[in-house]
Amino acid sequence: MSVVHLVKRFFGSLLPGGPKTADVAWVESILSPDELLLWRRFYGPDRRHSAAVARRVEVALGDRATTPVLAAALLHDIGKVQSGLRTYTRVAATLSAAVAGREMAPVWAKSTGVTRRIGLYLMHPDIGADLLTMAGSDPLVIAWAREHHLPADRWTVEPDVATVLDQADDD
Repeated sequence: MSVVHLVKRFFGSLLPGGPKTADVAWVESILSPDELLLWRRFYGPDRRHSAAVARRVEVALGDRATTPVLAAALLHDIGKVQSGLRTYTRVAATLSAAVAGREMAPVWAKSTGVTRRIGLYLMHPDIGADLLTMAGSDPLVIAWAREHHLPADRWTVEPDVATVLDQADDD
């Protein structure tokens, strides 16, 4: 993940509120009822970000932007909802991962308080994939949630679709 992406996400998360009404209606037309329940658990800036990512994917792929592809764009970060972290503690989590390494996340997740929440935040790809499995999501949606922070050579999603998903998220 690029530093530019992190800086943009940080400043974007300082703006209150969720996506525009038209974007919410568009998201509602894409997601299944159970996926929509998950999406609504995002706090406003995350809903706004996910809708923007999906809109960029739709433009980039045109007719190839199928419902599962758009749902993957909308829900790739859904595991973050389990941590309950907001902007400033997410910065702490990102810095913690940079200093101690992401491999500490499972250890921290077994802890309590903010340490546990940081561990859960860092484990959001696997947690998100589990939530989406329970919601009955398409295998592509589940795979992208689990794989979106992995190197490209470990993606199982069709490479050109995965590349567009990745680039739309790291604008």
